[in-house]
Amino acid sequence: MAGRSLRAARHHLSPLLSLGAQRPSRDCLCVFSTAAQQRSTGDECGPEDPRDEPRHPLSERTIELKASKLEEQVRDLTERYRKALADSENVRRRTQKFVEDAKLFGIQSFCKDLVEVADILEKTTESAAREAEPSDPKPTLKKIYEGLFLIEAKLQSVFAKHGLQKMNPVGGKYDPYDHEIVCHVPAEGMQPGTVALVTQDGYKLHGRTIRHAHVGVAVESQE
Repeated sequence: MAGRSLRAARHHLSPLLSLGAQRPSRDCLCVFSTAAQQRSTGDECGPEDPRDEPRHPLSERTIELKASKLEEQVRDLTERYRKALADSENVRRRTQKFVEDAKLFGIQSFCKDLVEVADILEKTTESAAREAEPSDPKPTLKKIYEGLFLIEAKLQSVFAKHGLQKMNPVGGKYDPYDHEIVCHVPAEGMQPGTVALVTQDGYKLHGRTIRHAHVGVAVESQE
């Protein structure tokens, strides 16, 4: 009896079961819908989408112009750097030269005053030499002369040690940078334009004239 009832129930439900098998479930519909949405989104964002392409692409000519401008700027900056480096080197050299000159010629003013003392000493020595003759019975004057001569020699030695030297222009060509003409003398046995005599010694400090020599220049005699 029970078996008959079960078979009857299956007979009545079989059309319904077949209908359910033909209709897709809600889960299947969701899967199909998601896949379709993904395909649609993928198609919109694909590499062939024109929105991904640059709106204003740079042409080859534009790139060349920009590169040319950049190269010109680099050359200009390089040239400015070289000029600035050269100017800096010139300033360094001038500063170094100024410092060296300050060391060498810092005593120039002192030397100018000191050579005047040397002039007085030289004249005194010459005067004592004329008075202290070998036949002079007074040995004191001779000793004074010898002492003055030694002092003068020592003073000139100190001058030379510090770069201060006396000029010896007699017989040489007249040089306006070193000599000052105070008179003219007849050229007897000398070339015209040469220094014939010196009335005041000139001095140089490390090759720089700090006092001109007062000289007499030989000229041709007019008969």
